[in-house]
Amino acid sequence: MYNRGNVIPEKFRSGDSRARKRGAHRDLKSYPFSLTKWYMDCVTELGDTAIIYCADLRWRRIRKVFSSILTTEGESVKSRSSMTGGQLPTVDGDIVSVGLPKFGISGTWKSAANAVQRNVFENALGSAHWNCLQPKSEVQLNIQNRQLTGLGYAECLTLTLPPWQLPMQRLRWGRYVSPEDSLAWVDWQGPYSTSFAFHNSQECLPESVSDSRLVLPSGTLSMAHSLPLRSGQLGETLLPGAPGLARLFPLSLFKIEEYKWRSRGSFSGSDHKSSGWVIHEVVHWNI
Repeated sequence: MYNRGNVIPEKFRSGDSRARKRGAHRDLKSYPFSLTKWYMDCVTELGDTAIIYCADLRWRRIRKVFSSILTTEGESVKSRSSMTGGQLPTVDGDIVSVGLPKFGISGTWKSAANAVQRNVFENALGSAHWNCLQPKSEVQLNIQNRQLTGLGYAECLTLTLPPWQLPMQRLRWGRYVSPEDSLAWVDWQGPYSTSFAFHNSQECLPESVSDSRLVLPSGTLSMAHSLPLRSGQLGETLLPGAPGLARLFPLSLFKIEEYKWRSRGSFSGSDHKSSGWVIHEVVHWNI
């Protein structure tokens, strides 16, 4: 059993001397950690993309609701983040709705594939539960005066232990959606390793995973013509719009490196071929 995940860093940017005197391990027990993070996206036929993050963080008697939006138009990529005025999506049957007035955003995701989920990691301190509510969605999204219609994806990750507790060194994640297929995959490597994929909501074991190719028993997904969406350390990309987090988390969390792309995808199976859009990333967990 991996036990490094039970060691919690004692150096916090908040400078809470009382917490350091008590010891970080005891501090964590005193303040149970909970993070609910939604990821939702939409890509039009032409490739215009919108990615929405909504997260509810509860820790050390503090609650923060974080939201972020990343959009592309042609080759242009823009992003905004906020720690105020956000709210989590709502679920009503096969419809997920999101409303973020601060960003001028409203939209609906209608499920077009069966939901899948997996308990990705668990130890004595907590777990990481991945719930892919919509491996494929039909999306109607309004962003200020701009309307996006296309296929998309929606998932919700629930953590009950801090992310710096996860025994991870590298994570590859991605999703592929076309009119014929849906694919979602997770490849977690480190002291604890796991790799799985769902093709049209059926679980399978990846034979190989890279930044440009996913090989499954049912076929091969090739990724090309990639547009970089985000690259660098979280402290420089996702978190500048959330300065409040700097007072809560260890400095090492801000050094996690994330590289995310939107790519053109081609799936070749034994009985059919399809083409669509891929959103995929690799995260280097240098903690």
